[in-house]
Amino acid sequence: MKIRIVLAAVIATTCLTGVALADTSSKKIALSNNYAGNSWRQAMLKSWGTVTSKAVADKVVADASAFTTAENQATEQAAQIQNLILQGYDAIVINAASPTALNGAVKEACDAGVTVVSFDGIVTEPCAWRVAVDFQKMGAIQVDYLAERFPDGGNLLEIRGLAGVFVDDEIHKGIEEGVKKHPKFKIVSSVHGDWAQEVAQKAVAGVLPTLPPIKAVVTQGGDGYGAAQAFKGAGREVPIIIMGNRQDELLWWKDQKEASGYETMSVSIAPGVGTLAFWVAQQILDGKQVPKDLIVPFLSVEQNNLEERLKQTEKGGVTNVEYSLNDAQAVIAGTK
Repeated sequence: MKIRIVLAAVIATTCLTGVALADTSSKKIALSNNYAGNSWRQAMLKSWGTVTSKAVADKVVADASAFTTAENQATEQAAQIQNLILQGYDAIVINAASPTALNGAVKEACDAGVTVVSFDGIVTEPCAWRVAVDFQKMGAIQVDYLAERFPDGGNLLEIRGLAGVFVDDEIHKGIEEGVKKHPKFKIVSSVHGDWAQEVAQKAVAGVLPTLPPIKAVVTQGGDGYGAAQAFKGAGREVPIIIMGNRQDELLWWKDQKEASGYETMSVSIAPGVGTLAFWVAQQILDGKQVPKDLIVPFLSVEQNNLEERLKQTEKGGVTNVEYSLNDAQAVIAGTK
């Protein structure tokens, strides 16, 4: 797949002559996930299951179970982490409800000798590892793209993600930075879409009657199709909407492109980043020296590769890439 080009380039320059593992076959790695209410999280869980079930079958590790809290509450996830410590897991991979509110539970895990690797929604506790994309850049490049399309600027509607989550805060900061860089643009309204198209559609529909003409919608992922439906339902011209690699919005974009030449871009973190975090945890348990912060590339879809990316994206899913042990080793080596 072409979306693996960046990693492939790194792997090509990294000496990976074989898989020399210590015995991690008795080790148990758990996934602590705070939320599963959108297509990205569902794809993330599916990728985790696909990759880790093979790792268990191959006796790389003994267990790689996934646990998702019923509500997106840091207190509930903290309790979940404490339970995983008691259950004897050697490593816990976390997609966190908060960058700070879980730090106490994470520190408890570290003090108990448990390796903690956070990804996507990362934690700030120093004892943990972090695997993420540059979310601020992911927000800023949206405004850069719009500035190229519309040099005279215009009004922007911002759709944010889950309130209080690291990813939401960082992408929002990037969008704000982009507007400062391109001051002809103005954010006239900001709503939370929770990275879910139904929530985004309702939120956008609620503010549209009060808004001036909108040049474009900046987003975080999982909200583009909902935004388009809200504008259509309000009888307003659909502006340029930045998409987030979800199949429903890519399909909508393709239909609009064919009908009228509609042009936009799409960007998101791959749901399979959780599988990279799994292999990072395995490598730490294997005794490898791993930097605390690992940055991976985000995935983008452009006007000229939309159809190809859409073919790679399953119905109801998200454009994705799943990571291998070699990928993890290459990312680790490239960060040192």
